[in-house]
Amino acid sequence: MDKVKIRMGMVGGGTGSFIGPVHRMAAEMDHEIELVCGAFSSNPERSKLSGEQMGIDPARCYPDYHTMINTEASLPAGKRMDFIAIVTPNHLHFEPAKLALENHFHVMCDKPLALSLDEALELQRLVKDSGLIFGITYTYAGYPLVMQAREMIRSGTIGKIRKVVVTYLQGWLSQYPEGSGQKQAVWRTDPRYTGKTSTMGDIGTHAEFLVSYLTGLEPEAISAQMNTLVPERKMDDDGTVLIRYPGGAVATLLVSQVATGEENNVIVRVYGEKGGFEWNQMEPNSLFLRQPDKPIEIYRTGVTVAGLGLEDRGGTRLPAGHPEGFIEAFANIYHSFARSLQKLKSNPYSAGNDFNFPTIDDGVRGMKFLEKVVEASSGEKKWIPWE
Repeated sequence: MDKVKIRMGMVGGGTGSFIGPVHRMAAEMDHEIELVCGAFSSNPERSKLSGEQMGIDPARCYPDYHTMINTEASLPAGKRMDFIAIVTPNHLHFEPAKLALENHFHVMCDKPLALSLDEALELQRLVKDSGLIFGITYTYAGYPLVMQAREMIRSGTIGKIRKVVVTYLQGWLSQYPEGSGQKQAVWRTDPRYTGKTSTMGDIGTHAEFLVSYLTGLEPEAISAQMNTLVPERKMDDDGTVLIRYPGGAVATLLVSQVATGEENNVIVRVYGEKGGFEWNQMEPNSLFLRQPDKPIEIYRTGVTVAGLGLEDRGGTRLPAGHPEGFIEAFANIYHSFARSLQKLKSNPYSAGNDFNFPTIDDGVRGMKFLEKVVEASSGEKKWIPWE
C-alpha cells in the first residue's frame, strides 16, 4: 500500500512571495508532503487567487489563518492538514503558531521564531506540553557538507574548538529600497513587522545558528555592536558580534546587508587544536579541511557520505558533480520533519527529534541571541553574560 503523504497547510507565501514558493518546492521534492490548504495572503481575494493558481481546492483557500486553522480542525482526521508552514513576515509568526498548537497541529516556521523571547518561550511551553513537532527553517542545517562538518567536528577531527568565524554579507540594502516601497525591504526594516532588529534578525540569527549547530557550544558571554549605515533607515543594517564560550573558545560574527555588491555570501570557518574547516554557501558543494603540515583535504557533495539527512545518500539526491543548493537544503529539513511526523503517526508514544532538523529549542535560542545582541549593543558594558 502506498504511504500516505503528510498534509500541509500554509500561512503566507502567496503571489509575489519569495520564500513561499521555496517552501512549497522543498516540501514536495521528496513526495512525502502535499499542500492541501492555505491562507496565502492577508488579502482574502489574493489568498483565494493564489491558492487556485497552485491547484488547491477553492474551498480550502482561506481568507485568513484563523479561519483555516479552525475549519481544518473540524474536518475528519483523514482529510484535515497535519501541519502548517508559516512563511510570513516576523510579526505574523507567533499568533498562527500558537493557534495551530492549541488546535493540535504540528508547525514548521520561518526564522526568527517570534518578535520576542517571551513569545518564543510561550511557544516552547506549548510544544512541550502537547508533544507536537515544531520545526524551524534554519536553512544551513540542510546542506550536506554542513552536516558532514558537524559530524567530523563533534567526533573530534579538528580537536578542541578554539575559534569560529562566520561572515554573512549581502548588499541588497546598500541603497534605500524601502523608500520606494520595495516589499521585501519594507517589512524587514520596519520595527512593527520585524521586531527589535532588522539585519541581525534576518541573517545574524543564521550566523549564530551555524556556530551552535556545528560545534554544540553554549555561550558564556556576548559583546555586540549594531550599526545603521544608511542614514534614512530606521533599524540596523550591519553588525558585529563577539561570543565567548566556557573553556576558552571564541566566535566572531560579521553580518551586513549593506556590503555593496555582495549577493548572499555566507562563509563559516571553524578552527580547533588539530585543524580547521571552511564552507562557503555560494560554493556549497565543497568543504575544506586544513591540518598542519598536510595538503588541504576537499570533501565533495555526493562523494563523501555524512550518514545524515537522506539516510543512505548523505543528504543528496543526485550523483557527484550535479550541484545541489538552496532549495535542496530546505528540502532536507522538510524531509527530516516529514519522517519525524510519520514516526509519530505510527507510534503516538514516540518522543524526541531523531532526525536532522532545527526544532523549537533552536528557535528559542535564536530569539535569546537576538535579545542579548540588542542588550549588548545598546548598553555600556563591554560584555554581558549569556545567562
